[in-house]
Amino acid sequence: MIDEITKTQHTTEQVPVFIPRRLAERYGWQGGELIEIQEMGDRLEVLPPASHLRKVYVEATNVCNLACVMCIRNIWEEQAGMMEESVFQKIIEAVERLSPPPTVFFGGFGEPLAHPHIVDMVAAAKKAGATVELITNATLLTPERSKQLIQAGLDTLWISLDGIRPESYADIRLGAELPKVLANLESFQRLRPPAHLPHPQIGIVFVAMRRNLADLPEIYHQRKHLGVNKVLVTNVLPYTVEMLAESLYARALHEPLYISSQWVPLLDFPRIELDSVTVEPFIETLRSGFNTSWGGVNLSSADDWCPFIQRGSVSIAWHGGVSPCLPLLHDHTSYLAADRPRYSKAYFVGTLKERGLFELWEDATYVTFREKVQRFDFAPCAVCGGCDLSLENREDCYGNSFPTCGGCLYAQGIVRCP
Repeated sequence: MIDEITKTQHTTEQVPVFIPRRLAERYGWQGGELIEIQEMGDRLEVLPPASHLRKVYVEATNVCNLACVMCIRNIWEEQAGMMEESVFQKIIEAVERLSPPPTVFFGGFGEPLAHPHIVDMVAAAKKAGATVELITNATLLTPERSKQLIQAGLDTLWISLDGIRPESYADIRLGAELPKVLANLESFQRLRPPAHLPHPQIGIVFVAMRRNLADLPEIYHQRKHLGVNKVLVTNVLPYTVEMLAESLYARALHEPLYISSQWVPLLDFPRIELDSVTVEPFIETLRSGFNTSWGGVNLSSADDWCPFIQRGSVSIAWHGGVSPCLPLLHDHTSYLAADRPRYSKAYFVGTLKERGLFELWEDATYVTFREKVQRFDFAPCAVCGGCDLSLENREDCYGNSFPTCGGCLYAQGIVRCP
């Protein structure tokens, strides 16, 4: 029996394509469905269907107990609140219907552990069949709370850790003490059932800035002691001019090594050792004006690629608003350059207080938007800056209307989240 189902390539002339059944089930393809295939050098990339919901970001609250220097909360004046049980139940009802079950990620623009019922919410999501992840600053991760989260079935705990030295950590996460955070993390690690690959897994999210980059190697050296098996490094998203000065990507937005174009020469590197002999000439070559592949992976593959849409996710604000992504949950201003503040207006497909999650997910306008983002037919506002349209997400010079995504740094591989 052939373990494949027929699909159709999305071209002007449709042809049969065969996908292994296990992948079809995992990504939600249905027989006869149109799919899109993109050429990536010598490889083909099959885009997952925009129709299948695979990840649900749940902003349990926008309340936080810290005042971190790089946080969006420094520039907004929004009502604070906690997700109501009736709203969360709508999420659980949708999770129970999905096959395969999605990942439910508790995170957003607040501290999930500040929600009084967060343990019950984790347990309910796990009972519904979801893979459950949660991100925290770990200040509220007491031994008792750790034990409760483990018993509730949490699969991955992400820790926001932007420094491993007390002075650098305190300089960023105002109101927190590094020794307490590390003690809480060590307690969580010890409370996990012993195993070759302990569960829940522990990950670290490190927001890289000029002031803390020197701490990054020490994060790696401490990973075994802390029980960490994955580290995600992201650039800071500057919500203020002061934070723009901390950014590490001003040149990266324009560097040819990250740009795939027939007009940019290609440099194809093998896998090589990075040591005192190779690092300097390697970096000098990277800056020489070539689009670069390293070990068969082209560094331009992150351009014009929305991690939220491509991964089949939806983001739900504490008040029940349903949005395509985390960046569109709240109105905010960020800086592409010191003289280029970009205002991003929040966008909601609807609210769970009025409609079900599946009804909103299958809304024709929302489906069309996800398909457009997959193709990424937006003006390159992040790197252009040639007109005032790039300073908001309301419209762009390609004729797209709100919301436009060409100025989003998540879609350029600059800013990332779990």
